[in-house]
Amino acid sequence: MSEPAQSQGDDFEHPGDQTQPTAEILNALNIIKSEPQKDLPPPTEYEALTAQLLEKPHNPENWRRLVNVAESTGDIEKIKTTFDSLLKQYPNTSSAQIAYISHFLNDQETFGAAEELFKKFLRTSPCADLWKFYLVYVRRLNVSPSTRDIVRKSYEFALNHVGQDKESGDIWNDYIQFLKAGETTTTWEEQQKMDALRKVYHRAVQIPLDNVERLWQELEAFEVNLNRITAKKFMADLSPAHMQARTVLRQLTNHLNALYPPSSNDIFLPPLPRFDASERTLVGKWKAYLKWEESNPLEIEEKEKATLITRIQGVYRKAVIRMRYYSEIWFMAYTWTNSVGKHDEALSILKAGLEANPSSYLLTFAYAEALEVKKDFAEVHTLYDKFLETLRGQLEALEQSSVAANASFSSNGSASEEKPPKSTEVQERRTEYGLAYIMYMRFARRAEGVKSSRMAFGKSRKDRWAPWEVYEAAALMEYHCSDDKSVASRIFEKGLDTFGDEIEFVLRYLGFLISINDENNARALFERIIGTFPPERARPLWERWARYEYQYGDLEGALKLEKRIAEVYPTGMLFICILL
Repeated sequence: MSEPAQSQGDDFEHPGDQTQPTAEILNALNIIKSEPQKDLPPPTEYEALTAQLLEKPHNPENWRRLVNVAESTGDIEKIKTTFDSLLKQYPNTSSAQIAYISHFLNDQETFGAAEELFKKFLRTSPCADLWKFYLVYVRRLNVSPSTRDIVRKSYEFALNHVGQDKESGDIWNDYIQFLKAGETTTTWEEQQKMDALRKVYHRAVQIPLDNVERLWQELEAFEVNLNRITAKKFMADLSPAHMQARTVLRQLTNHLNALYPPSSNDIFLPPLPRFDASERTLVGKWKAYLKWEESNPLEIEEKEKATLITRIQGVYRKAVIRMRYYSEIWFMAYTWTNSVGKHDEALSILKAGLEANPSSYLLTFAYAEALEVKKDFAEVHTLYDKFLETLRGQLEALEQSSVAANASFSSNGSASEEKPPKSTEVQERRTEYGLAYIMYMRFARRAEGVKSSRMAFGKSRKDRWAPWEVYEAAALMEYHCSDDKSVASRIFEKGLDTFGDEIEFVLRYLGFLISINDENNARALFERIIGTFPPERARPLWERWARYEYQYGDLEGALKLEKRIAEVYPTGMLFICILL
């Protein structure tokens, strides 16, 4: 008798589908563990620095080191990646831009890449050194007489952007020397050349440039050489403006020496603020300087207002590069730019300021207000959501550091479900955080009505970091804007569930009930809550209720209250003698 045939399924059974005995699994794991593992090569210095900067991008020293390492490799792609990343973190840093472009100027085949970078950087650069570097490149390419007009236009282009800068004196001087070197073949051409020189000289000697006195002396010699009689008239007409420029130069130098201390680094990158006394002093000096520039010390006339605007615009652009992480400087730049009618540019300044300072209350509120004026309500919602997320991340990081320092919370990952710690710094930051929600709710009510503000408040109720101030603000908004006492009281009651141990919140709730003349609920709240606080914390509540009884209650009630207070505070009752 033949054996039964195996089923088709048995023919295709895979060993991996079978349940392995436990002993076999353990033996296999032990073999794997005992086998020598191939060690991964250690990261290169470039890779290590890149990883560190991804985690902590505000480290100037590491950025400079990364640039040095990238340049030492000679790998142009690595150099491009490094400088692109650095300039994303520190936009318009001219020393870095010059170093970047220099890598494409050694070979004529890479000049195209250099020109693309020039186009990208010059559009927003207020720095004379970058423009000077650009002009050297232009003159290097255009050496024949037929291309002199290209060079001339490049000088005018540069001076229209940075010609008011104190550091642009070399550009003015080079332009003058370039014009002097121009060859002429006719009397008419010579006259045109002299007129062009005179115009450039006259513009330059009225600006507080480093070399303004030397340019004045050159102009005087130039005019005397042409015509001694007309020279006196020209110089006399220009003298008041020139003397004003020299006076302003001295004042300007005093300002700038305090703002730009000498640095040993080839690439200056602003560090994050420490907000110590020296930095507060520095910010004060910057504010004083910017206000001084706004005051028009050169006394530029109204008919030349465009020149004044260009000058102050350049000053502010340099200020926000140097003081990138100081919101006050960005806000001053925004306010001034908006005041001269450049509203779109002002918005761009706020946006750039927030990219540098994403947790700035000042810039966020200013940007939200500007967007609200433009009726861009959806963008305001996005702005506040992003801002709250940023602040929340900072609070959670602060909580973790507080937990680690005090060992007061477990590290099992459940911190997000607990009440936030009550360290002083955390509480202060949490109160500030609540202001963001309050401003968000106010915007929502103004722009879209009470329903929208309630939705914003609803978000805060799900947020463990929202402080009691948000509940108070929401309640008062309902009362004052919707004339709804019951909704306001319910919000206070809901807040009491979370913040019943916050004496200040209870006081605000009690004060609200008294202000709307709801004596029954006020008394009920006092009686319900007073026993939950120890005597040393309950004192403000006793004082508040005593003041109400003395002012608006009857004598019997006041005497009963005094007796209760005496029992709670047997050593003295002076604090209840409140007659106002």
